[in-house]
Amino acid sequence: MNQTLTCHRKKIAILCLACLLLMLGLAGRLFFLMVFRSVHYSEMAEDLHQRERTIKAARGRILDRNGTVIADNRAVCTISVIRSQITDPEAVIRLLTEELELDEAEVRRKVEKRSSREIIRTNVDKETGDRIRGQRLAGVKVDEDYKRYYPYGSLASRVLGFTGADNQGIIGLEVQYESWLKGTPGRILTMTDAAGVELDGMPEDRVEPEAGADLVTSLDVNIQLYAQQAAWKVMQEKEAKQVSIVVMNPKNGEILAMVSVPEFDLNDPFSLPEEAGASLEASGLSVEERLNRMWRNPVINDTYEPGSTFKIVTAAAGLEEGCVTLEDHFFCPGYRIVEDRKIRCHKTGGHGSETFLQGAMNSCNPVFIDVGQKLGVEAYCRYFRQFGLLGKTGVDLPGEASTIMHREEDMGLVELATVSFGQSFQITPLQLITTVSSVINGGRRVTPHLALRTEAQEGSRIREFDWPLGETILSEETSASMRFILEQVVAEGSGKKAALPGWRIGGKTATSEKLPRSRKKYISSFIGFAPAQDPEVIALITIDEPSGVYYGGTIAAPVIGSLFENILPYLGIRQQEAAGENS
Repeated sequence: MNQTLTCHRKKIAILCLACLLLMLGLAGRLFFLMVFRSVHYSEMAEDLHQRERTIKAARGRILDRNGTVIADNRAVCTISVIRSQITDPEAVIRLLTEELELDEAEVRRKVEKRSSREIIRTNVDKETGDRIRGQRLAGVKVDEDYKRYYPYGSLASRVLGFTGADNQGIIGLEVQYESWLKGTPGRILTMTDAAGVELDGMPEDRVEPEAGADLVTSLDVNIQLYAQQAAWKVMQEKEAKQVSIVVMNPKNGEILAMVSVPEFDLNDPFSLPEEAGASLEASGLSVEERLNRMWRNPVINDTYEPGSTFKIVTAAAGLEEGCVTLEDHFFCPGYRIVEDRKIRCHKTGGHGSETFLQGAMNSCNPVFIDVGQKLGVEAYCRYFRQFGLLGKTGVDLPGEASTIMHREEDMGLVELATVSFGQSFQITPLQLITTVSSVINGGRRVTPHLALRTEAQEGSRIREFDWPLGETILSEETSASMRFILEQVVAEGSGKKAALPGWRIGGKTATSEKLPRSRKKYISSFIGFAPAQDPEVIALITIDEPSGVYYGGTIAAPVIGSLFENILPYLGIRQQEAAGENS
């Protein structure tokens, strides 16, 4: 019996000790939480009684090289409701229905929905937002917001791009430089009771947003307007499918203008123009596909056979390699037979005997076929790579397409012949103007670009973008010869309709047949530069599927001539005597 009693006492002692240890543990835990974790749990408690609303940051503006704003912001409002704070739901429903011109049933559904915050409408004009705020109805929130605004409407639409409902960039520079433009959002914190009702007398905790950086570009609004007007004019006159113009500084790759008409309205980018919508709808494309087609930038996203403008590359490679000189003689009977193929010249009767310089001025296919054959496949492909034609240009716009070219091992003499005068392969218009810039600027490869720098909105500079010249692709001597040849093309050859009295202009025409060739559809083009002896500006026009006369020398060259007549004086390029005058 004593043993039983002793056993019970031991169990009771162990139980008491366990309870004591448990109490000590609980006390220790409570002490730890009260002393060492008090701040954490205070913050958690405070979070339960806070409501947070985001304040959108002003997006950085986009400016042209002269400081003209081409993408800006407009102050708008976001209207929302917090159900737990509403004291007069019928008044709220009535006010929002009338002011926002919304369906009453839709507004009622959102007002009565059990959620911490329900957005009624975004992008509300500021005057309407101010009227709603002025009614001071409990539970109705009017927050400042920004909507992207483009002062020039459709100007440079495919270059600038636009933003979506969340103010994020979708295409063009808007998406390319999103990280610089977007800014940092702010927030508003308000204290509420357990029911979610804001506490009277409690101040808002406000964290101000940080505006995005402004982006200064190489575009010039005036040159862009000149180019757009010129493109529209020829598009309407020739009933063309599309017309693109690129204007660039060949010395450093700065893009002064990039036009592709028809452009679209940047302030309403999800609406198809009536004429464009009808033609695209007839193609059987979905709405999304039609919009993507409308937004597409053919200058960088699409490839084409460049035709005779590419003879510039063949001539430069031939001269650099020593395969030909300006005085070498050729004979054009109107065709060349390469293996089993008869390849015709555009002049069916032939040009007869001519020097290489005359062949370039006449844009004679047989002459350039002969130069290509002298170079051979291996050397031609080497120059193709050396000139940077197999890679992308590196332009600071999204979606650049690559060159479509024969593999060297698949090239025979026929393929070499057709490539020599710009057929059977495809490049982008931007790749062509970039390569020609490098041929005429002394032989240095340039990177076409738009961004010059970012700035804070008060004007202080944040970052200068660096676009160094690339490798030397040919000698200065060959470059000078090419400038001379191309000046003669405009002075007396196939490009003479681009000539301007008082200015020395160089250039090259092209008329390329689209695939499939059975359609008999053409792209007419001309690339020109000035001053010919020291180029400061270069421009390329492509006219897609013109009606009637479609020769590049007839319809494309005059457009660049007219464009230069406007922009050369604007750029301060002085008139000079033509080569050979008074000498």
